Amino acid sequence: MNVSSIVVQTVPQYIEEVVKSLKNCDVCDYHMHDELGRIIITIEGQGVQEELKKLKVIEAIPHVMSADMKVDTIWII
Repeated sequence: MNVSSIVVQTVPQYIEEVVKSLKNCDVCDYHMHDELGRIIITIEGQGVQEELKKLKVIEAIPHVMSADMKVDTIWII
């Protein structure tokens, strides 16, 4: 299983709208944001391909300027 953190960037005037969209979508978990328009979320997937599909959904949200992903692999034993 992969867990990836993503920094989503938007214009500060749209921060509340984008945060609401992220909280309401089924592909990520919202964690925090700041007044500069940076939003921290995480996504999970069985592999990188599944995560990339979720990233495309996030990138398609109106007013999202960028979404940069960091991949961390979790080993379940």
